[in-house]
Amino acid sequence: MADDGYNAFEIEQEQFDRMADSLELDKSVRDLLRSPIREYHFNIPVKMDDGTFRIFKGFRIQHNDARGPCKGGIRFHPQETADSVRALSMWMTWKCSLVNIPLGGGKGGVICDPHNLSQREQENLCRGWVRQVYKNLGPDNDIPAPDVMTNSQHMLWMLDEYEAISGGRYPGAITGKPVGMGGSLGRTEATGYGVVFVLREALKELEMDISKTTASVQGFGNVAQYAIELFIKYGGKVVSVSCWDQNDQTTYAFFKQDGIDLKELRKITNRYGTVEKSRAEELGYKVLPGDDWLKQDVDILIPAALENSIHKDNVKDISNKVKIIAEGANGPTTPEADEHLYSNDVLVIPCFLANAGGVVCSYFEQVQSNTNYFWPKDEVLGKLDDKMTDAYYAVIELKKRRNIPMRDAAYMIAISRVAEACHLRGWA
Repeated sequence: MADDGYNAFEIEQEQFDRMADSLELDKSVRDLLRSPIREYHFNIPVKMDDGTFRIFKGFRIQHNDARGPCKGGIRFHPQETADSVRALSMWMTWKCSLVNIPLGGGKGGVICDPHNLSQREQENLCRGWVRQVYKNLGPDNDIPAPDVMTNSQHMLWMLDEYEAISGGRYPGAITGKPVGMGGSLGRTEATGYGVVFVLREALKELEMDISKTTASVQGFGNVAQYAIELFIKYGGKVVSVSCWDQNDQTTYAFFKQDGIDLKELRKITNRYGTVEKSRAEELGYKVLPGDDWLKQDVDILIPAALENSIHKDNVKDISNKVKIIAEGANGPTTPEADEHLYSNDVLVIPCFLANAGGVVCSYFEQVQSNTNYFWPKDEVLGKLDDKMTDAYYAVIELKKRRNIPMRDAAYMIAISRVAEACHLRGWA
């Protein structure tokens, strides 16, 4: 998202350039991977409930498909930009490569605020988005999924429009669909659970008992809630969560020294992830400024909101007790903050490893949809655990061997695999 000059795509290119130097990549491969392979920018005319038309700006950006069809979510956000979508498409390429699934990276977006649109207007927007790019979508080309402020209903509208235009049934063309309509059991939990699967392994490496650890979480949407759920199941304690307040247009942190009660917080949280302040106070929570989630005296921080959350201006607010940061969000830590954390021996589990559970389970959904055979929830989550754990140990072994930050090790593995696929295809 746009934020005081912060440009996620430029930062991602800087990260890539640094890794390309370390890997000694050929210039042709660098040029190919440094930018998206193709982009679609378009206007979407939508008929509003009052009979007028509004024009919305939409994107679909495909970074690389050397390892398989592009895969990536669609965001509805009023501050969406082409550069934020470009950065996210690159992260998707590295994410799919790192967890070793046969997909490439893509991302989509629409500049809009769905809070201000009726259900019918949102449906018209979804169908209009598909009409602009349907020739470039599909199970063999590019498979969209939900992302920020989109959900399973949006995906089903999009699939229905795609199938209406294409004249057939293609349930594997879009993932994140409702269960019973081609969606996968376990998909709702997948990203948050994936964060905790790799966090669990990291704690083992540090010889820390997860049941004796504490955490503070930024965000209280789907990813954060399910990460908290599994962390608590493993015996951990979450003392603080922060979330956006739709009414006040700011963030608040909700703190309880004895640990939050996830069930009671969910009961006072609306569908946009906003916790009711007055009711939280009645339940014994301290309501603090939103940035205070970062300042808690805990073992683990889980940023699970938007990018650029931990940066040079606030990284020094992090407690000396913090040992691990597990990035549930995309790009929450800037390079300057990364350097500070590494020099202070904080293990940062990078976003394209930590939050890869969503795309892994989306891949599982695609496989199930294409074969028309669906797995039990325990099987889905078991396969997810295996994928996430395997990826974690590949990264940690390279980290130890090269004595480099975990983010660098993850980039090296991911970029090397994509570069090899480009070479083998004769693209560079």
